[in-house]
Amino acid sequence: MPLHSLKATEYTVGWICALPIELAAAQAMLDEEHAKPPHNHLDPNHYTLGRIGQHNVVLTCLPAGQMGTSPAAVTATRMMNRFPSIRFGLMVGVGGGVPSAETDVRLGDVVISQPFKQHGGVVQYDSGKTGRDGAVTRTGSLNAPPKVLLNGVSQLRANHHLQKSGFAAHLAAFDQLPSFSRGNAGPDILYEAAYHHEGGASCDRCSSERIVHRKPRSVEEKVSIHYGTIASGNQVMKDGATRDRLSAELGGVLCFEMEAAGLMNDFPCLVVRGICDYADSHKNKAWQPYAAATAAACAKEILSLIPATELAKTEVLARWEPAQLL
Repeated sequence: MPLHSLKATEYTVGWICALPIELAAAQAMLDEEHAKPPHNHLDPNHYTLGRIGQHNVVLTCLPAGQMGTSPAAVTATRMMNRFPSIRFGLMVGVGGGVPSAETDVRLGDVVISQPFKQHGGVVQYDSGKTGRDGAVTRTGSLNAPPKVLLNGVSQLRANHHLQKSGFAAHLAAFDQLPSFSRGNAGPDILYEAAYHHEGGASCDRCSSERIVHRKPRSVEEKVSIHYGTIASGNQVMKDGATRDRLSAELGGVLCFEMEAAGLMNDFPCLVVRGICDYADSHKNKAWQPYAAATAAACAKEILSLIPATELAKTEVLARWEPAQLL
């Protein structure tokens, strides 16, 4: 049966991923897949088109091996120009968690960008001026997510309090995809921030005496969703002590990632990150598939809470006139 084909102007939501495993998780969330758009020699992006609930969605991924704020910004700009009716974006994928006494962030949890203290939801931690004694004064600011998305987040939080969440149902879509299984991710182990990885692809050689012991979660608490500041930059965070120091300097962040800072001011979006490591030297890729799945399921739930009528009231993001598009 041929796939449904829509005009470029009928797509209203842009969903960007940085890694192929994140794109695969996003594709698994589509309620309906549409025919691919015709080739455009001005736009090298590859798109997956489809529907989630009431919304027609464009999915794309950064080019293989290219991560960071600049590739994310270029990818988003091309998407906006190709699909001139996009109202807002979602940046969905994995990130490095920041566990603290205030927030019990664990592997597989989800972090959603939300205004907190002086930040709009995302802060670029590696941008600023270095002064006396190495002190960094951060310059510039990043926009908060659009209000229509923040309203969706508020409803999401309310539904979770009422135990009316659709998250578990969306996550169950991965049950038939073993590569996304939590069981394949391995144990959730957090080491002391100052303790460095002993080498090798796994932590088999790392000392069990340096593990931080945490209260086990119940089955009902298997995945927690956290809301607040996401730190974004062009460097991979792989040091627990630096992670904690920067978090303290920034007023408390929940995770580190590498793309969102390139999007917030020109591609208004919500950032949704599944926690796949603790942004320390012990990081590996074992938890990436499951974390990508939890982030995608959470993003789908948020979309399901935004009425199409509210989306239609939101200004489009396109920079070009539709007549200029091929």
